Amino acid sequence: MRMLLAILICKILRFVGRLVGKGSSLPGAYALKVCPDVLSRAKLPQYIVAVSGSNGKTSTVEMIAYSLRSQGFRVVYNEEGSNQIEGVTTLVLGNADLSGRVKADVLLIESDERYAAKSFKYFHPTHFVVTNLYRDQLTRNGHPEWVLDALRGAVYPETELILNADDPLSSTLGIGHEKTAWFGMDRCACSLPAPDGVYHDGTYCPVCHGRMVYSCAHYNHIGHWQCTSCGRTRPEPAHRITAADLGAGTLTLDGAYPVQLALRSIYNAGNILAAYSAVIACGGDAEKCAASLSDYTLKNGRVQRFRLGAHEGTLLTSKHENSIAYDTNLRYIAEQGGDCSVLVIVDAVSRKYFTSETSWLWDIDFDRLNVPGVEHVYLSGRYCSDLAARFECTLLPPEKWEVIPEIPAAAEHLKANGSEKLYVVTCFSDRDKLLNLTEKEAQ
Repeated sequence: MRMLLAILICKILRFVGRLVGKGSSLPGAYALKVCPDVLSRAKLPQYIVAVSGSNGKTSTVEMIAYSLRSQGFRVVYNEEGSNQIEGVTTLVLGNADLSGRVKADVLLIESDERYAAKSFKYFHPTHFVVTNLYRDQLTRNGHPEWVLDALRGAVYPETELILNADDPLSSTLGIGHEKTAWFGMDRCACSLPAPDGVYHDGTYCPVCHGRMVYSCAHYNHIGHWQCTSCGRTRPEPAHRITAADLGAGTLTLDGAYPVQLALRSIYNAGNILAAYSAVIACGGDAEKCAASLSDYTLKNGRVQRFRLGAHEGTLLTSKHENSIAYDTNLRYIAEQGGDCSVLVIVDAVSRKYFTSETSWLWDIDFDRLNVPGVEHVYLSGRYCSDLAARFECTLLPPEKWEVIPEIPAAAEHLKANGSEKLYVVTCFSDRDKLLNLTEKEAQ
């Protein structure tokens, strides 16, 4: 009876929440109050796929769902993005009948890496994809190795791990775990000879803390690594990006399957590979998967096209308190060629926590914008002074950047001046503050 009541409450609150545009976690929270172990009572599909990591969770989940659905699988996933236990409960009960049976072939769950152990206390994923781990929201997460320890509590012997072989940190989850599949990227034209960025989280081995060496890096500490002390080395991937030309917007998966990139970013390439690996693990066809992901445009709003005056604009969502999200987007801008301007907005540090802590700005490699094609950089938002202090310590000449504190004023200035391409770099919480002042294009 408690389970039935929990399902009914969840469905009613979910319906009401959708009417008012809220409620992705609240229905699950109330259901758990009524029946705390309701997730252990639900009848779940054959495939339960969890996706976690510091970055790329939402995009990877979206691509897995799209590809599996294009091959006829019935997939349910937390499209609203609520990725803690309350949101997972809403997902499960919202897609269950009154007996608790989830009507799908695949239950696909984006899971917060800190809280995955709690989310999977009552049921265990059949497959667990971990995209990467590195410093992220340090005010609540601390060191990335602490996040790794938290994630270990969600790993069960019967679960098949799908891990990034190029990440020396998250790949440690596969040590001693019998059911592990690896994905990784071969050295390609876009690879670097060594890790780049203003810091390097892969300097020391996460197992023995010996010195690490790299034969190549794709971004930050993600690449081909080996410990000089314990000898631990990058595992051989089962699924690989065997060729990549970001300039041409092409990838080749497993030496056989071409993919055209709608977003020509090394980060997007990594998410595609993770999704491809997960789809195959669920019984999907590799060739059909690659075809479905060619020119696929994410629907989660991570990339938005717009017009502002004569400017063709692209907004690249760059998670605040996460320097690698910024670095990869700044690298993307620098690699596009042609004349452009860049608007960086930091108006609210966090969507969930009140904090004005901006030390993470010093981990971002803003010198990536010191290239001929970037004509001008504008800094805007409540924390524009913090941004300005950071830019004072870059190699960008003072005449190349300026501060316009108010976002509407920055938009009006750009609208009235110039016609070069415009890139906006900001977070989820700040993006609409600019987009609401523009003409958005169909995605």
